[in-house]
Amino acid sequence: MLWLLAIAFGLLLGLFGGGNLSNLARLKFRWPWVLVGAVVVREAVTFTPLSRIDAARYIYVLTLALIVLWTVWHVKLLPGIWLVTAGALSNLVVVAVNGGRMPVALELARTELGGVLVQRGHIGQYTLMGADTSLNGLGDWLSIWPLPQAYSPGDLLIAVGLALVVLVAVHRTPEPEAILEKPENV
Repeated sequence: MLWLLAIAFGLLLGLFGGGNLSNLARLKFRWPWVLVGAVVVREAVTFTPLSRIDAARYIYVLTLALIVLWTVWHVKLLPGIWLVTAGALSNLVVVAVNGGRMPVALELARTELGGVLVQRGHIGQYTLMGADTSLNGLGDWLSIWPLPQAYSPGDLLIAVGLALVVLVAVHRTPEPEAILEKPENV
């Protein structure tokens, strides 16, 4: 939800600032289905019965790595995407060092996923934050009112990056199409 709100915020800022929606529509991504697939799989592993399968956490790590690689590949194409890369890399690091699971602060875990995380200790790619988890400062310990989820600093970087990417894209003048000149005397 945070990321959708960030995209909408960047779009609104861009449009109110004189940008054009058609500029956003002209963006050309390389292999966009890699990103879409990674995000869909990431969400499926989180919000479906797949979250009960222990090996699903490794799929989550793989999808985070794919997102990082995809954003790195687009750094020159999309100004601001480096913030998304930094946030996704931050999340990837904390998840990787915690065995494929994102630590979630206890007070926020009570509301996250209906409190199931507190009952089980871990679910899918989430685990309760504690002395046995590493890099807790990069885990999900932030709450953003009125959103009910727990967020990590990496999630916030991703949100700011997405808003910036959309804002810049809406204002960016489209590059002219390459004009093929017909050689003379051929």
